Amino acid sequence: MGMLKEFKEFAVRGNLVDTAVAFVMGVSFGKIVTSFVDGMVMPLVGMLTGGVDFNDKKFVLKSAVDVVKDAAGVVLTPAVPEVSVKYGTFITNLFDFIVVAFAVFMVIKGINKIKKETVADSAAEPAGPSSTDALLMEIRDSLKK
Repeated sequence: MGMLKEFKEFAVRGNLVDTAVAFVMGVSFGKIVTSFVDGMVMPLVGMLTGGVDFNDKKFVLKSAVDVVKDAAGVVLTPAVPEVSVKYGTFITNLFDFIVVAFAVFMVIKGINKIKKETVADSAAEPAGPSSTDALLMEIRDSLKK
């Protein structure tokens, strides 16, 4: 029973839950960015480059070979899949990365701006004595009289 209680405390700890929520949000954001890049950015880039579809771009290193069978259906030569370097998919994923990196940069920039404003606000207001200190100073002053 102790291990189950310890696991429950671990699972519902704030940092773990925050991390899980951030992970789910990140996956969803990744899907949104991918659909944005695939559906909106890459067609525009393709138009600017003369109608090129980058997802279809590849260097074929070895062409595919279809299966060769004789009249009886016996396989004489097995099928060989194409071997290629799909650089167009890489370019599309690179655009995905740039969009995500820019979005994260903007979020971090906003957080840093808020932190600077908070630090400036706390530095602008000098900290007065606490209520306990004020009471002790008042007692001290009355004892001096």
